[in-house]
Amino acid sequence: MDKHIKIYIAGHRGLAGSAIVRELQRQGYTNLVTRTHAELDLEDAAATQRFFEEERPELVFLAAAKVGGIHANNTYPVNFLMSNLLIEANVCRAAYAVSVNRLIFLGSSCIYPRDCPQPIKEEYLLTGPLEATNRPYALAKIAGIEMCWSYNRQYGTKWLAAMPTNLYGPGDSYDLNNSHVLPALIRKMHEAKISGAEEVVLWGSGTPKREFLYVDDLANALVFLATLDDARYDELVEPSRCPLINVGSGKDLTIRELAETVAGVVGYQGKFVQDTSKPDGTMRKVMDVSRLNNLGWEPKTLLREGIFLSYQDLMGRV
Repeated sequence: MDKHIKIYIAGHRGLAGSAIVRELQRQGYTNLVTRTHAELDLEDAAATQRFFEEERPELVFLAAAKVGGIHANNTYPVNFLMSNLLIEANVCRAAYAVSVNRLIFLGSSCIYPRDCPQPIKEEYLLTGPLEATNRPYALAKIAGIEMCWSYNRQYGTKWLAAMPTNLYGPGDSYDLNNSHVLPALIRKMHEAKISGAEEVVLWGSGTPKREFLYVDDLANALVFLATLDDARYDELVEPSRCPLINVGSGKDLTIRELAETVAGVVGYQGKFVQDTSKPDGTMRKVMDVSRLNNLGWEPKTLLREGIFLSYQDLMGRV
């Protein structure tokens, strides 16, 4: 792909969006278009349309979204549903109006049913009930997948929906109350080390298994997909099939093993106490990434290395 192609990264300040910008710059792409929320509110249809008409990007990464933890999703379900629906609808409509050829829509593994067979294949979408705590957000993301597929079927666009597993890395939130499990563990282990705490309490039994992907590996996968040759890319977005592809490591570990790995990186030497009064959640959640692997992509960052880089990121902020 031409290194001067105009590329719009929606949501370039977020965890995934900022990594996409870094990856494009690393690969030598020079014509990158970004806008902050203050400069462009993607929930504003008219403003979004004007932006696309003025800039006319040729490739779009749609990483903009309203995201949050369980508490936020439960407290503001309307906001999570409406904001994400509006962003997706406005960007897709404007992208089609200016003939954007390739668009990569970024979703979430929460689109899949709560009680899915493992590992989770793309075809498991809409085969069972969703996890109730983030159903509005998941439904909005499912609508985004359907939007890509509908435009492909009706208008011949070539838009792809990529579903990442649990992400972590530079730019993440390390808030103990609202962040996801891996960055929260990094922060918890760091504070325990600094305070000299003899023990760290872990929620649940420690036996549930989770998969993680370093965010720069996600960005590398998305650029890899966006720049595939026509034959392989066209097969992914062929109108008769849902243009959905999983992005992950395909490897998981228990929460207890994760905590031990984080402690080793951070240098915390105390013990762990399992608070079994707290919920475990889904016992296993790992993506089937064979479709992506068969195209020739695999992650490069080992979990321990990624945790070390994330810890450096945290240390640069505290």
